[in-house]
Amino acid sequence: MGALHLVATPIGNLEDVTLRALRVLGEADLLLAEDTRRTRILLQRHGVKARPLSLHAHNEASRIARVLEVLDAGGSAALVSDAGTPLLSDPGARLVDAALRAGHAVTPIPGASALLAALVAAGLPAERFTFLGFPPRRKGPRDALLASLRDRPETLVLFESPRRLPTTLRQLAEALGDRPACVARELTKLHEEVARGTLAQLAERFADGARGEVTLVVGGAPEAAAGAGAPADLDAAIRARLAAGETPRDVAAALARARGLPRREVYARVTALRETR
Repeated sequence: MGALHLVATPIGNLEDVTLRALRVLGEADLLLAEDTRRTRILLQRHGVKARPLSLHAHNEASRIARVLEVLDAGGSAALVSDAGTPLLSDPGARLVDAALRAGHAVTPIPGASALLAALVAAGLPAERFTFLGFPPRRKGPRDALLASLRDRPETLVLFESPRRLPTTLRQLAEALGDRPACVARELTKLHEEVARGTLAQLAERFADGARGEVTLVVGGAPEAAAGAGAPADLDAAIRARLAAGETPRDVAAALARARGLPRREVYARVTALRETR
């Protein structure tokens, strides 16, 4: 059977690529890239002679058959995103699912990640964290998500567009309180900036927006607030997560873990509230 490699590439500085990644990119029978132009720059910089084929959000489904042909013949394929680790807020999940269903190996080739780079530079606890990707753009789902995060004790990490950053910082401060946070911008690039402060301070600092790629890190709920867990508060968190589209099992697992409650009891409450919606 074949092998599909998920290859992490630099998030800015082209030196942040592993020797293993370069070897895999050079040896792959088929190289898939979210943006072939950006990938060619990396390949040319390191002397890798490969011709990438595009695979992005709009053509992923149509590329799967071609990839499976290569894998079924015992070949190898490599997938890269625009930058960082594939599948983190990037296309590729359907391809991975198809490859696994067909019995092929799926191998991660680790490397650069804006998520982890921002987390370790933020100065906030990194033992436990939740990655939220890009928050919803629509007001209803966004408000529901923010409400569901109020009592989460772990550090939160999310991506945001530079244009929406000021609004998101203000909304986070309103929903969660004025917590410590960090805006990590243009990581590993020439104009890298890691700004630390409270959510309100950062909202003021970036009131006019920002430039470049942005990763936002927010401190978790204070211990007293996270442990309060009154029933009415639990019900509100359950309703918010269900409204955001999470499954009952996922809601129960997340809230039980965050509040130190028996998962079976939380799931029973989720089921009861879901039936009364």
